[in-house]
Amino acid sequence: MILREALLDAYAVLCPVNCAGCGADDRYLCALCRAALVPDLSVRLVGGMRVHCGLDYESRGRRVILAYKEQGRTDVASALAVPLAAAVRAAIAASPLASGSSPVALALVPTGRAAFRRRGYDPVRLLVRRAGGRPERVLLPARTTATQKALGVEDRAQNMRGAFVATRRLDGRRFILVDDILTSGATLTEAARAISAAGGEVLGGATLAFTRRLHAFRDNASAEDYRGRKGAKD
Repeated sequence: MILREALLDAYAVLCPVNCAGCGADDRYLCALCRAALVPDLSVRLVGGMRVHCGLDYESRGRRVILAYKEQGRTDVASALAVPLAAAVRAAIAASPLASGSSPVALALVPTGRAAFRRRGYDPVRLLVRRAGGRPERVLLPARTTATQKALGVEDRAQNMRGAFVATRRLDGRRFILVDDILTSGATLTEAARAISAAGGEVLGGATLAFTRRLHAFRDNASAEDYRGRKGAKD
């Protein structure tokens, strides 16, 4: 730890940078903001799909994620990859096993074309790769959608309807869906529909974080927050 801090101090002198979470000088992530990214796994239900989430989208963690997605702070990708990887592993471990079935693959929710042009990278794909994952290109945007931020639950569902299409037939394939933030569940629901329409099977989902801003899932029972394995090892 002492050696690591000394190396960070030396790097800060050569390449000054502010913390992506709180703006503190000379650290791309200060100790407090890094601690906020320690996996805190929870499980939420979207319809009948179990979604494992690595973080609660609040406070310092939220600011780091926003800096990563909206300010080009890809220097925090390795730190954010840790809670997402924990969620992916938990989702795979919870998947039903069937004799003779195909391996479980990762299907990423695709970023919109406009967002990709603006950022120059796909945030979820970059995190999965930093975590050592090998995601497949299973889904593509089928049409342009409005931004989800200002929409309520019903409008989000309507906005995402028909938004994705599978890249090919997926008969017999099994997938864990991976996305960045779980809010209403509309995006994951649409991604699961597109995979099912192509003959694939979605076993569950994994996200970097979930937000408490919108809980009102269509099925009230699915809004329950099933806490699990808090502080699980990576």
